Amino acid sequence: MAPKTRGLTKDEEEVWFAYILFTRQLAAGMERQLAGSGVSGADYQMLAPLAEAGPSGMRARDLGRSAGWDRSRLAHQLRRMEERGLINREPADNDARGVMVHLTEVGRAALRTASPGHLAWVRANFLDLLTPAERQLLIGLSRRVMDKLEPESRS
Repeated sequence: MAPKTRGLTKDEEEVWFAYILFTRQLAAGMERQLAGSGVSGADYQMLAPLAEAGPSGMRARDLGRSAGWDRSRLAHQLRRMEERGLINREPADNDARGVMVHLTEVGRAALRTASPGHLAWVRANFLDLLTPAERQLLIGLSRRVMDKLEPESRS
């Protein structure tokens, strides 16, 4: 016989549903804002770390970890981006199974087009609404939950 599941208190239910709504609304707003630039939120999650990595690119698995994606989702996203000329992939020099991902000039241009509006949107609709102490609290809470869900992701 399965143990009885404890229901949520009113307070627990309120915080859980507030969080769910908050994250969905934030993601939907971000997608709407990015839509005009021709870059999706998923594209941006790949383009930004690749731009930071520079000409050496990034290992695909590290790129996937940075987004919190599984291999299948990452592979499909990278294939679509490669077809659009935003990135290219090549075997890693030191690992026959590894893949290196590089940002192309088309990808850099797409990121340059998308970034100003996206960053302004993030600031206006999220960062500017939080005090520095709230930002640090959110980082700490997020890390605690992620450590519980994905302990290996903090390596």
